[in-house]
Amino acid sequence: MSKRGWQAFLVLMLALGLILPACSQNGGATKIRLGEVTRSIFYAPQYVALSEGFFKEEGLEVELTTTFGGDKTMTTLLSGGIDIALVGSETSIYVHQQGSDDPVMNFAQLTQTDGTFLVARKEMPDFKWEQLKGSTFLGQRKGGMPQMAGEFTLKKHGIDPHKDLNLLQNVEFANIPTAFASGTGDYVQLFEPQASVFEKEGKGSVIASFGVESGRLPYTVFMAKKSYIDKNEEIIQKFTNAVQRAQKWVDSQPVEAIAESIAPFFQDTEKDIIIRVVQRYKEQGSYASDPIIDDEEWNNLLDVMEEAGELKERIEPAALVNNKYAEQAKQKE
Repeated sequence: MSKRGWQAFLVLMLALGLILPACSQNGGATKIRLGEVTRSIFYAPQYVALSEGFFKEEGLEVELTTTFGGDKTMTTLLSGGIDIALVGSETSIYVHQQGSDDPVMNFAQLTQTDGTFLVARKEMPDFKWEQLKGSTFLGQRKGGMPQMAGEFTLKKHGIDPHKDLNLLQNVEFANIPTAFASGTGDYVQLFEPQASVFEKEGKGSVIASFGVESGRLPYTVFMAKKSYIDKNEEIIQKFTNAVQRAQKWVDSQPVEAIAESIAPFFQDTEKDIIIRVVQRYKEQGSYASDPIIDDEEWNNLLDVMEEAGELKERIEPAALVNNKYAEQAKQKE
């Protein structure tokens, strides 16, 4: 087929809706396909940007889908199913390690700590990490950031998770809370809101935070393929502007207002649990106050991955981090 013939064919396919452009216009707004790795109160500023209209005010119509897992999220991004992904920075490193002519770039940080907590079956006001030795520990999936941050913390406290614990990693992520509630394990590493739900129901008690213990790192970040960013710089800037506005809003508002703003995204979660979770994450500084990924955070991420044996070589931030848009967004505010 001639070049002119191909052009006519593509125009026809677009007209029929069989091919969708990466960014489409809808009533003046630019449509962005955003995939989140999971639905979580941990990502509160993202939902604030949607509910408070910050994306809309930047001229963006954000179509949010939950892609359920780091592997699936990255596959969807690489295959063009979404334009931007909200997922752990380690996934961009895994792609880099496999070799890629079109690297996935981290451009706006949303959370800056691990989001999991150490939960025991009962309150332990005088808890010491050494008390974990010899126990059965229900952990997270190997190679994922929760497990890596958990093992990093345990080793920092002199515990070898594979020698000093009966470490269970064969339970699917979605089934971990159920397994613990049914009697598996003495301790469990849990995300919110399950940790707070267990406390409310008397099934467990939060005794430590892996987020506090493992330090600041680019835990959950908005990222896109370099080719997409290069072709859509204005869109990426507007998107990052909205994220920064949401971060400042979350930073300045009381937890009740934040809970009210994000509640429509968590209709199956009781309002008091949402408030409790937002307060816990906000108090420990899990929500980033700006989208910039600094070198110290990036290097801490590499330390965590290196300790877990998941890093082939250390990667300079410039290879996978582009702070240009975050810095401009912060200056604008």
